Order: sequence, then C-alpha cells, then structure tokens
Amino acid sequence: MNTFKRTDSKDKDFIGLVSLLDADLTIRDGAEHSFYAQFNKLDLIRNVIVCYTDDVASGCGAFKEYGAGKAEIKRMFVKPAFRGRGIALSILSGLEKWAAELHFSECILETGKKQPEAISLYKKAGYAIIKNYGQYENVENSICMMKLLS
Repeated sequence: MNTFKRTDSKDKDFIGLVSLLDADLTIRDGAEHSFYAQFNKLDLIRNVIVCYTDDVASGCGAFKEYGAGKAEIKRMFVKPAFRGRGIALSILSGLEKWAAELHFSECILETGKKQPEAISLYKKAGYAIIKNYGQYENVENSICMMKLLS
C-alpha cells in the first residue's frame, strides 16, 4: 500500500532518495552532471512529496516557485524496485494538486534526453515540450516541458 507525505527538503527520507537520484544522474549525465547539479540545491525547495510503499520510502518529487504563477517540478525519483507501479504518476499528480492549492497556474520542468522514462511519464501526465527556458536555454541535452493547471 502506498501513502504520500507532504514535507520539505529537510526530510531525511527525501534526502536519502535524492542521493540515489543524484547517483543515477551522475552516470546518465556524465561530464554534464556538475552543470545540472548547480540547479538542484535542496535549500530552495519547500514543497516535497515522499511516497512510502509498505512503510519504505519508495519515491519522491518536489516543486519550487519559478516566477509568477509557475511551479517548477524538481527531484522526481522512484527506487528501481518500485518502478512500474504508478508511483511517479501519483507523486506528480500530488505535486500538481499542491501547486494549484498554492495558486500556481502552470508547472514547468526540465529533464534530460538520456531519461526516456521520465519523458514518457511527463507526456503521459499531459506535459508538452516547450522551448528550453532559463538556464537550460542553450543546453542540447535538456528537454523542457509545461502543463497548465486547472
């Protein structure tokens, strides 16, 4: 059974999951990892969801404000043993609901071309590819996406 906890970036389970995410991204991104890492500092993240599957921290996601009315989805991760169960989609849906409660009108995100499963997840959730924004503007490996919240 899955349960979902709203928390912040100081949560020990979130920090543990993010360390696993960063280890995976270090391999996928190779030499580019340090560029991306500078935009993923936890101290700016206040809105976090951690999923627990039978009391085990199995996945996480977060968002932070990115300009007026925009929430940027960050730090999405599900442990490999728990993938394929809809956890990531549930976390993403929970983040969107929370962002809407806080009066954000859209969610944006950046993912990498070397993360096909993430791209598939976001498309399934209704995200559309947009022009790369901000720090990702001229980054060839980045794919930026957006979804309007209702």
